[in-house]
Amino acid sequence: MHNTFPLLQKTDFPALRRRMLRTLQVNLGYRCNQSCVHCHVAAGPHRTETMSPGVIDTVLAVLAKHRVGTLDLTGGAPELNPDFRRLVEQARTLGVHVIDRCNLTILEVAGQETLAEFLAGQGVEIVASLPCYSMENVDKQRGDGVFEASIRSLRRLNALGYGAPNSGLSLSLVYNPQGPVLPPPQEALEADYRRILGEQFGIRFTRLIAITNMPIQRFGSVLVSKGEFASYMALLKKSYQAVNLDGVMCRDLLSVDWQGYLHDCDFNQMLGLALVREGQRRVPLSLLLEESLEGNPIQVAEHCYGCTAGQGSSCSGALAAAS
Repeated sequence: MHNTFPLLQKTDFPALRRRMLRTLQVNLGYRCNQSCVHCHVAAGPHRTETMSPGVIDTVLAVLAKHRVGTLDLTGGAPELNPDFRRLVEQARTLGVHVIDRCNLTILEVAGQETLAEFLAGQGVEIVASLPCYSMENVDKQRGDGVFEASIRSLRRLNALGYGAPNSGLSLSLVYNPQGPVLPPPQEALEADYRRILGEQFGIRFTRLIAITNMPIQRFGSVLVSKGEFASYMALLKKSYQAVNLDGVMCRDLLSVDWQGYLHDCDFNQMLGLALVREGQRRVPLSLLLEESLEGNPIQVAEHCYGCTAGQGSSCSGALAAAS
């Protein structure tokens, strides 16, 4: 796989600094039951990296000390970490809003038979990958049979109340473009998802999140192999909107890797671009038990144009500042 980081290091992207911490995004490990082409984590069934119980204890301590409002759990498939349910339960006891970035098919994996009911019982928000409403496109990006398994899982979640008005159970779907293009306008695309998934499958959901593919890991490597890396970066830079800078997720989010080290965002984490603090090469999560990182400079590189291009992109979808 091609390493795109050397192509991204030199940048003229504007300098940014952190605000107050509102979201702790935690990668619980790279093991996953799928191997998706667009996956910026390069997760898969054969990955073994998993966050330890000790680091998870530190996550909980930081949530409590800083009264962090949201815990955003990612992977791989975060549910495959043996301490996933303990972390969710204890975070909810602290009053923290928990997001599970779920690939949907994990609900059908052996050993996860009660996962859907657990998530509903804990009031966990589900952000679910469904990169298209077309079987052909989803299976092309994520593997044969994934679309049908995803529809079965969505119906199961709907039956538990997910996506229903006033249920308190939020179900968001995530769209990724198929290739080196920007996502279409999120609002119009959401209307298409609602109409087609509703009419054809009876599926309901809370909102759609459209995310720009980052030129890193598997997707970046494919771009290099096809000779499309430079043209995609030119598209991102040409589409840059300064108004999106205020809403980028790195301003009030911290990303924690599976070993317990801090990064300014999940994309920086996958590039090995660690958060910088007074010359430290790697900053451990435990630092937050002693101090705040408010005002700390944010590590930027060329891929940051992906978050500020067009309507803007973050883990929560198009940025509010975008038109």
